[in-house]
This record gives sequence, C-alpha cells and structure tokens, in this order.
Amino acid sequence: MKRIHAFSVARFWAIVVKEFAQMRRDRLTFAMMLGVPLMQLVLFGFAINSDPKHLPTAVLLADHGPPGRTLLQAIKNSRYFDFVRQVQTEAEGHEVLARGEVQFVVNIPENFTRALLRGDRPAILLEADATDPAATGNAVASLRTVVNTALQNDLKGVLSFLAGTDGPIDLRVHARYNPEGVTQYNIVPGLMGVVLTMTMVMITGLAITRERERGTMENLLSMPTRPIEVLVGKIVPYILVGYIQIALILLAARLLFRVPMIGSLPLLLVAALVFIAANLAMGITFSTVARNQLQAMQMAFFFFLPSLMLSGFMFPFRGMPPWAQAIGELFPLTHFLRIVRGILLKGNGLEEVALQLWQIVLFAAVALTIGVKRYRRTLD
Repeated sequence: MKRIHAFSVARFWAIVVKEFAQMRRDRLTFAMMLGVPLMQLVLFGFAINSDPKHLPTAVLLADHGPPGRTLLQAIKNSRYFDFVRQVQTEAEGHEVLARGEVQFVVNIPENFTRALLRGDRPAILLEADATDPAATGNAVASLRTVVNTALQNDLKGVLSFLAGTDGPIDLRVHARYNPEGVTQYNIVPGLMGVVLTMTMVMITGLAITRERERGTMENLLSMPTRPIEVLVGKIVPYILVGYIQIALILLAARLLFRVPMIGSLPLLLVAALVFIAANLAMGITFSTVARNQLQAMQMAFFFFLPSLMLSGFMFPFRGMPPWAQAIGELFPLTHFLRIVRGILLKGNGLEEVALQLWQIVLFAAVALTIGVKRYRRTLD
C-alpha cells in the first residue's frame, strides 16, 4: 500500500475547491451562514429595546381645568406615553387594558382643579397593564418625576404654598394583572408558545424530507391519497404531542411558579389547537420545499429565530420600532403570547382573544395551502 508521507499543497487545495463547489451547490446553507448573523445584527442592534417609549395610553379626564390639561401635556412630553384614545368610564378603561389596546390608563378625577387649589393634594390614578413588568417599569418611574414637576411654573405667587416637599399631586399606581411585577408570570406562560413553535415546526419540518431520504416517498406517491390527506395525516399525531407539552408547562406553571390561572382553560386549549396547527402547517411547508433534512432544520431555525425575537417573549413588543412590530405581527407566536397571557393573567374570554385567534387561523390556512401546492409539485 502506498503511504502518504508529506503534506501536499495540491491535495489540500483540491479539498478546498471541492468544499467551495459543494457550498455553491447548497445555496440554502450558504444563505443561512450569511443570513443568520445579519438577522441577529439587525434584530439586536435595531429592534431590541429594553426601555420602551411611546406606549399607547388612554385618558379618563373627568376634570377639564387648566392644571389637568397641563399635567397631561407634561406626561406626553416625557415620551413614554402616547395618548391614543379617551375613555368615558372606568369600565371602558378596564376593557381596553384587558384587550391589550393600551398599556396605561391615566385617570384625572372630578374636582381635581378645586382640590389642587385648596391644597388637598388630589390624587391621579395610573392603571398599568403589568403582565410584562419590563414594559412598564421605566414609564412609571418617569411619571413620578413628571407629576412632581409638571405644575412648577403655575404654582407661584399666592399658589407657591402648594409646591410642598411631597409635591402638589398624589400619584397612585395600580399595576393590574401582575401587581408584584413577578417576571415568571410573564415568562412561564410565554414559554408555552416558544416550546410549541420550536418543537412543532422542527419536527414536522423533517416529515416529507425523511420520507424522501429513507426511500419511502415512493410508497406515499403510489397510494391513492390526496395531498391534503397526506399532509393532515402527518400533522394530527403531533397535535397530541403538543397537548402533552402544554399539560407539562401548565402543571409546572401552577405547582412550581405559582402562576395565576384566572381565565378559562378550555378556551386556552382551543386556542392552543389553532396555534399548534399553524406551526405544524409551517413545518410541513418547509418539508415540501427542502431537499433534505438538514435544509428543513435550517429553514425551521430561520423561522424560529425572528419569531422568538420579535414576538414580545424576550423583549417588550412595544419597545421595538414600527417596522419590527409590523414584521412581528406576521408570526403566530406574537398573537399566541397575547392570548395565553390574556387568558391566564387577565381572565380574558373569547371576545377579547378573537382577533388574535383569527390571525393565527389565517396564518395556518396560508401555510397549509402553500404546503399542499408544493406537495402537488412533488407528485408531478
């Protein structure tokens, strides 16, 4: 047998050329090597913001005197609060908070001006959706400073006695749904959506490619089945797996982390079924596009990474720039996080979660339609 004693530059260069040739043929892998770092750079550099500003805020203004209007303008100038609507009753304010339409409700009570001029230190109420403590902490801290300084220019002369050491206004903060600001109450329910996305998309992403690589695809093609029957048949077994994961997460959330479960668990399970179907449909679509299992896994990861970053699981959703929020709205994980947190922490019902649920249904329908069409191409 001929022995190779010395390092050969020619052989080394031949291997290098061979690897570049394979890389050029596998365009998806090459795109992943460039796309993933670029995506991480853009997401972490631009989209991620731990100090969200311009948070949507509703106002319940029962006193229209000058001090109240001055105070609202000062709150707006802090840049943490954007007034998007005015509510007429406290019940309406609670409703828009429950649906997630606003992050805060500022309540300026009746006779606010009169009580202020009498030196009675009137109170204003700030109700906050505290399901995500990171989204509200800095805004609440800034409001305390605003309340103490907003009327400094007005409280002069005969009114100077009102600018006491405690401030002329008493700010009362009501952190709804998570008054103690427990991070686990936000993270643990969200993990349900993250785990389902990761496992469902990746597992089913291998479904068709595994059949092709093992040589059993011919059996499927020879069977008298329609594409929708094959794809749905591959999806259904994993729905049971998804519900097992949900049961484990709910048990851990209740027994280990003491997460409150105020809303309807049957409604949560129905919403989870739609969410599982959407992710399974996405995985099946990837499996019909990919040529092998490696490509299917790469495509699943390329879907999972932006879902994780832009859904509001790791960072406050409203802290991201508008273009990042628009992209995040496309992912079913974004809407499922709102559903599961709304049901468990807020006690939301079908009316409050219906809009988010329909958006997941639409995503699932589009993904499954693409998968069926791609499977028909495979049949040809």
